[in-house]
Amino acid sequence: MDMQPAPAPLVTDRRRRLILFFFLMTAMFMATLDNQIVSTALPTIVGEFGHLERFGWIGSAYLLALSAVMPLYGKLGDLFGRKYVMMTAIAIFTIGSAVCGFAVSMNTLIAARVLQGLGGGGIMVSIFAVNADLFEPRERARYQSYSSLVLMASGAIGPVLGGTMSDLFGWRSIFLVNVPIGFIVLTGLAFMLPYRKPHRRPKIDYAGALLIALTTTSIVLATDSSELFGSLISPQSIGIVAFGAVCAVTWVFVERRAPEPIVPLQLFRNSTFSLLLLISVMGGAIAIGMVNYLALFLQTTTGLSPSAAGLLFILLTGGLVCGSLSAGRIISMTGRYKPFAIASLTCSAIAFALMSQVHAGTPIAFIGAIMMLHGIGIGLAQQVPIIGVQNAAPARDVGAATGSVTLSRMGGASIAISIYGAIIASGLGKVGAPIPGVVDIEQLTPKMMAALPEASRQAVADVYAAAFSPLFMTSCAIALIGLAAAMTLKPVQLPRSGEMKRPQSAAAEAAE
Repeated sequence: MDMQPAPAPLVTDRRRRLILFFFLMTAMFMATLDNQIVSTALPTIVGEFGHLERFGWIGSAYLLALSAVMPLYGKLGDLFGRKYVMMTAIAIFTIGSAVCGFAVSMNTLIAARVLQGLGGGGIMVSIFAVNADLFEPRERARYQSYSSLVLMASGAIGPVLGGTMSDLFGWRSIFLVNVPIGFIVLTGLAFMLPYRKPHRRPKIDYAGALLIALTTTSIVLATDSSELFGSLISPQSIGIVAFGAVCAVTWVFVERRAPEPIVPLQLFRNSTFSLLLLISVMGGAIAIGMVNYLALFLQTTTGLSPSAAGLLFILLTGGLVCGSLSAGRIISMTGRYKPFAIASLTCSAIAFALMSQVHAGTPIAFIGAIMMLHGIGIGLAQQVPIIGVQNAAPARDVGAATGSVTLSRMGGASIAISIYGAIIASGLGKVGAPIPGVVDIEQLTPKMMAALPEASRQAVADVYAAAFSPLFMTSCAIALIGLAAAMTLKPVQLPRSGEMKRPQSAAAEAAE
């Protein structure tokens, strides 16, 4: 294989590069914000459309579509050039946002969220690839750190912005605001980003990408089958499980023979890779998967408005930022990441155990402190799976290994959202005596709940608190499974930059 020198940056003018980088970060903020911004508006959406049992699908559909297409977009960019692949992704996302804003039913909204996800996945992948074309390696590292700040900012601002916009302009505004932003970004990239024709013709593992997406979707549908088909062991549910199993087995056979597999199977021979993937699945379930349900919990059991509930998320994100920054600094000094995986999942397990005991009259300050503890937990291990697999994988498979972590995190979130939705729907289905002034508890918006008499409001809060208790215990159990995997990790020390080449083979040997 001939070694080619690294290509020159795509744009030489520094000012133009910075403007392009601003457009890229705007697109990234829009795509990552969209899972967070919707969280505090969801109870209002459910109040308008009903179908609380499909509440989780508004988040799950977006994440599933996003994770299903992420492996493909990177290679499509290699094949057709980054510019037009990136612009196509932004266009799909913008059209999806417009359809969400004009949705006429819960099913329309879920379908539009799938369309949004198909674009969002492309935005997330293409941005890092375009950055690689714009900046030289040393300069790129600095700009990639700004990307991390944008990701954190979207987590902090999303719930507050979603709640405030929902209160002021109605929930549809949180989707429609993406349309002018998407159009501006598209115009900017069309005129300012040069097109570089790719020299390489990579072999794209379309079959592997499709099979892994179908397997994940089957698991999500199976976990949601009690709501979709009325029973976990209905004929349709058993059919979906069987279909998922066939897809998983076929995927293994396809990946063994693919020239450039989506996930090289030899990575699984390394126990560190397998354990970090499990930690990533559990991390996605308790971090990303829980966002929408925490927002629903705050608005139904404490009576907070969407914007006030969004403000509490600042505590969670503040904890996340503190945990992430301190962990990043200490890992870079010591080279050890295992202690942070253990500390992270311990914090989250304790937070959810405490949350399961919260009742309708619990002080807001106490709930805020628990959310901050959970945020610190998420932050401590946010970088661990990626750092760990990049160190454990051979140099040629680092990209695939990193993609596998992202995929497993999103897959874990999608599956957990369905499980959480089934638990809540089951809990609310056990409501005993009717509550005065409440025709259908599932169609209560936060504004309607605030207008109820005190006794009725308290009764609704008690019903929701009882429904959420088993959900938080489930999250605690998920965190404990992740903790068990973290404790089993080998105490690896990351090599220093001068030692990077030599330990690759040593890491592979240690894995055996």
